[in-house]
Amino acid sequence: MPASLQEKSASFRSADRESRSAGVTVSVAADALKRRAFLKLILASAGSLAWPYRLGHAQTKETVLRVAMTLSDIPLTTGQSDGGADGGRFVNRSLYDALFSWDLSRADRPSGIVPNLAESWSVDAKTQRVWTFKLRRGVKYHDGSVFTARDVVWNFDKLTKEDAPQYDRHQARQAANWLVSVSSARAVDDFTLEITTKEPNGTLLYELTSVFMSSPRQWEKVGRDWQKFAFQPSGTGPWKLASLVPRNRAELVRNSEYWNPKQVPQTDRMVLRPMPDATTRVAALLSGQVDFVEALPPDAVPQVKASGMQVHANVYPHIWPYMLSHMPDSPFKYIRIRKAANLAIDREKLIKLLRGLAVPAKGMVTPDHPWFGKPTFDIKYDPNAARKLLAEAGYGPKNPVKVKFLMSAAGSGQMQPLSMNEFIQENMREVGIDMSLESMDWEALRSRRMAGAHSAPNKGIHGINYSWSIQYPIFGLIGQTFHGKNRVAGYNWGNFGDPRADELAAKPLREFDIEEQNKRLGELHAYLVDQAIWIWVVHDMNPRGLAGNLKGFVQAQSWFQDLTRIRIE
Repeated sequence: MPASLQEKSASFRSADRESRSAGVTVSVAADALKRRAFLKLILASAGSLAWPYRLGHAQTKETVLRVAMTLSDIPLTTGQSDGGADGGRFVNRSLYDALFSWDLSRADRPSGIVPNLAESWSVDAKTQRVWTFKLRRGVKYHDGSVFTARDVVWNFDKLTKEDAPQYDRHQARQAANWLVSVSSARAVDDFTLEITTKEPNGTLLYELTSVFMSSPRQWEKVGRDWQKFAFQPSGTGPWKLASLVPRNRAELVRNSEYWNPKQVPQTDRMVLRPMPDATTRVAALLSGQVDFVEALPPDAVPQVKASGMQVHANVYPHIWPYMLSHMPDSPFKYIRIRKAANLAIDREKLIKLLRGLAVPAKGMVTPDHPWFGKPTFDIKYDPNAARKLLAEAGYGPKNPVKVKFLMSAAGSGQMQPLSMNEFIQENMREVGIDMSLESMDWEALRSRRMAGAHSAPNKGIHGINYSWSIQYPIFGLIGQTFHGKNRVAGYNWGNFGDPRADELAAKPLREFDIEEQNKRLGELHAYLVDQAIWIWVVHDMNPRGLAGNLKGFVQAQSWFQDLTRIRIE
C-alpha cells in the first residue's frame, strides 16, 4: 500500500512543529493588530456571502451539522485522539465510548460522572485497590461485534503493554495520564471486569471517562494496522466515520443503532473541519459554510448576534494559566517572583477586552467550587505589591526579571492567545518583569508540555501558556505534586516539588467518600495557591457560535459537549 494519508498528515505536523518552534520570538502586538484588522474586514463582508451557501444546504434532504474546530488537523481517529479537548469532544466521544462519561444534559450545574459502558462498580474494602465493574450488555461496535470485558483488557493492553501485538505508541501517549495508577485488568467473565490499582486511588472513575474502546475484531480485519484502522475505525459511539481527509475534513454518519436511544444523533451527518484561525472560523459561520464554531472571538460576538445567529457561553472547569518552571535556573523558583507575577495582571480589564467572556482566576478552580478550600494568598491586581515583592527579591525597573514563555497562536481551550498574551506582557513590563514569547503550533506546544521543564527542548524556557482542564482531580490538582522520578508525562510541567504538597495530595487518593474527598482536595488546592505554583489568569466561558437554525444544543459546564442533541430546522 502506498504511503497513507495519515502518514502524510504526520509529516505535515512534523514540518509545522519544526518551522514554528525554531526559536523565533514573535511580536504578539503586530500579530494581534493584523488579526483585529482582518476580523473587521471579514465581519463587514461575510453577510453578502451567506445566502448562496445556506440555499445550497437547504436544498438537500440530508441534515448535516458542519463544525469548525480550533485545530489545524483532524485528530487521531484510532480510539485515543490527540488535539486535547477538541479531539476528545469531536472524535473520542463521537466514535467511541468509555466505561464512564459525563452528564452533559444540563447547563446549570457542573457536569458529574455517569455510568456508560460500565453500569455499576464496587471497591474491595480491605485493600481499596481492587475494583469490580459490571458492564453493559447488548452493546455493539460499528463492525457488528459485541462489546465484552475482554475488549476492555485488550484496549488497556494497547495503551500500556509495549509487548502486546495491539500496542500503539501514538494512542498510548494520549492515554498516559489516565492509566498511570492501574496495575492490571482482567475479565472475570464476559461482562464482569476487575481493575487493580497500584495504590488506593479514590479518583479512578474520573480517569476511566477518558479511556475509549476500539474494536479488536476490526483491528484484526484491517490487518492489525492502526494506520488502516484510522480510516476504517470501529467503536461503539453514536457516530460512525464515513470518510477522512487529513488536514481537511472528517465526515461522520449517525449510528442509528446506538445503544443509548437518548443519544442517537438528531442529524444524519456531521462534518468536522480544522480551522485554527479564529477569523477564518467566523467568516465560515457568517457565510454559511459551517453551522457550529468553537472559540468564538469576543470581537465577533456582536456581529454574529446581529446576523441572526446564536452565541452560547458558560462557565466550565477550565483555567487559562502560565505553568511555571521551578528548575534551578528559573527565576520562578523564588516564591516572591511567582506571587509578584500573579499580582501584576489586571484581570478585570482583560475580561473587558474579552467582552465579559471570562471569569477572573483565584486559583485552579473558582471560589464556589468544592475543591477551592481556604487559601491565604489572594490573587488580584496589585501592581504596587508586585513591585515590592520584586524589590525584596533584588529586582526593579533597572534590573527586570527576564523570563521566556511558550505559547500557541490557537488550540483547544487557548481562548484568544495572541491578544491576551500581548496584554499580559505589558502588565508584566509595568512591574519589572521582562516577558518574551515564543509562538508555535498547538500540537508542538503539547509536546513541549509533555516533555517537562527539565527536558532539553525546554532549556531556557521559564513557563508555558497552556490552557488546562480542572475537571479531574489527578489532572488538575494531585498530579501537580508528582515530580522527579515520580513525575508522569504531562503532569507538573515545571517540576514543582514540596513534601507538604505530596502529603496533601496523598489524602484524596485514599478517600472514597466524595464529600470527604472534596475536602481533602480543597486543602491541597489552598496550599498550591499559597505557594503560587502557577500564574493563574482567567477561567474561560468558551463562547461558541451557532447557526440560527440549530436547535437543542445545551452548553454543559464541561470541557465536553453533547452534539447528538443538535437538530437542524
